[in-house]
Amino acid sequence: MSPGNKQETAISECEVQSAPPTPRPPPVSTPPSRFHSPSPAIRSPLRAMASPLRAMATPLASPVRKAVATVRECLEEVGHITRLADPRDAWLPITESRSGNAYYAAFHNLSSGIGFQALVLPAAFASLGWTWAIICLTLAFAWQLYTLWLLVRLHEPVAGGVRYSRYMHLATTVFGERWAKVLALLPVMYLSAGICTALIIVGGGSMKMLFGIACGEACLARPLTTVEWYLVFICAAVLLSQLPNLNSIAGVSLVGATAAVAYCTMIWVVSVAKGRVAGVSYDPVKAPNDVDAALDIVNGLGIIAFAFRGHNVVLEIQGTMPSTMKHPSHVPMWKGVKVAYAMVALCLYPVAIGGFWAYGNQIPSNGILSALYKFHSRDVSRMVLGITTLLVIINCLTTFQIYAMPVYDNMEAGYVRKKNRPCPWWLRSGFRAFFGAVNFLIAVALPFLSQLAGLLGGISLPVTLAYPCFMWVAIKKPRKGTATWNVNWGLGILGMSISVVLIVGNLWGLVEKGLRVKFFKPADSE
Repeated sequence: MSPGNKQETAISECEVQSAPPTPRPPPVSTPPSRFHSPSPAIRSPLRAMASPLRAMATPLASPVRKAVATVRECLEEVGHITRLADPRDAWLPITESRSGNAYYAAFHNLSSGIGFQALVLPAAFASLGWTWAIICLTLAFAWQLYTLWLLVRLHEPVAGGVRYSRYMHLATTVFGERWAKVLALLPVMYLSAGICTALIIVGGGSMKMLFGIACGEACLARPLTTVEWYLVFICAAVLLSQLPNLNSIAGVSLVGATAAVAYCTMIWVVSVAKGRVAGVSYDPVKAPNDVDAALDIVNGLGIIAFAFRGHNVVLEIQGTMPSTMKHPSHVPMWKGVKVAYAMVALCLYPVAIGGFWAYGNQIPSNGILSALYKFHSRDVSRMVLGITTLLVIINCLTTFQIYAMPVYDNMEAGYVRKKNRPCPWWLRSGFRAFFGAVNFLIAVALPFLSQLAGLLGGISLPVTLAYPCFMWVAIKKPRKGTATWNVNWGLGILGMSISVVLIVGNLWGLVEKGLRVKFFKPADSE
């Protein structure tokens, strides 16, 4: 029997089984059927046929409409249109709207893939030197791009099958529920909530700096404190977070991505144009002993690893796209990823190389932005400094939205699973305000959090470099001994080894140098 005959037989059998003599009302626990359909841009011939039939009021119209709906449901069941694994996912922020495209994917990936962490790369060059820093940066970029490709293909490993629209869903499928919580829950939570907390610190501090640049000494008689600027930032972020779902913030991600590219370009261009600072040296900073030298190398590797982020939201971004047998979601998603990471490379390399060329071993530990204010605050116009700072604030506000979306989705999922109905708007707003308040409290209470960035970066590193390789082997099951099998096992084990080295090295450094713990004093962290 030919494939076409098999398909017709499956459809006809489905029609016989699923067409009852009287219409059955849909159960209350299931969302409306429109949530199972792809975006309006992908219209099937059956939908085009159904549109005029809806306008007919003759007795014949009802059975015809019913037949059309039945055939369409059967097409979904045999895999022509990808359905949600759980129909209630259509009520959650990540999968509520599935009308995304390659442009939206590029906006989201660029916004989540580049940000303030890129500005610290010159400090890694100061620890590793020109040659090793460039080699490590290139290898890390290629490695994370490969694991990104793995995640894009693992989102829907079987055409017409289950779509893994959340990183924890895929991790639970591969590792099991118990081990997924042990291995992946903490790193994923840190990459979402931890980055949001860091954005409050960076964004609030930049607001304070922008106010000082704009007003000067004339209006600084009673400036706002750092905590008050954190509060201003989080209020703006919570207000912006009222957009309902991930697709609705595509324009926000575009603004944030544009701001990130703009301020990265402005910073390295100004730094290079002003020339090298006096007494610059490009030799790695010599440590007094071998232990400190090893810790400096570990710190440099940690900075490079920290520069690459966004893997914890890749599956969520792809979950906003329609997917059919003819047009799978991984095609537009990968197009968007390629464009986004081409822009990421055009920002990371000039910032790292240009910043280290301009400041050398005198680069501050906070990165090139601090170096710009330290060495050029007098010979660079206030307008340039103000615009750069404003762009940093805009990027922090917009990036906050995309990293907070998985947390919003998880909070609403608890309500949806329990009540079996969509989350009302007032409760959704309350969840988002609560998350913002918790992050604000953490930013104020733990001003020394930046000193733990290397340790937390080592804990979250497997999410980017190791777990996708293990997931590919577990789901795709390549034959043992093949190149694919060897490469993924090798990269996965190497990624876990680097993670262990970073964790041990940073713990060792904290023990050797000590940790300045001062709670509720964020001014001390600046």
